[in-house]
Amino acid sequence: MLKWAAIFFVIALVAALLGFTGVAGAAAGIAKFLFFLFVAVFVILLLLGIFAGKKLM
Repeated sequence: MLKWAAIFFVIALVAALLGFTGVAGAAAGIAKFLFFLFVAVFVILLLLGIFAGKKLM
């Protein structure tokens, strides 16, 4: 699950870079939204993975 969050985070970073630099000016708003959405999902899943890992040990 954490692997998927990392993959989507990288995709969001690429989309954000394209949107922020003007290469895809029309998609900048979507890229910003996806960037922050996937950052939030990544952080939540990272914290869940850390806390679940501590419970197993």
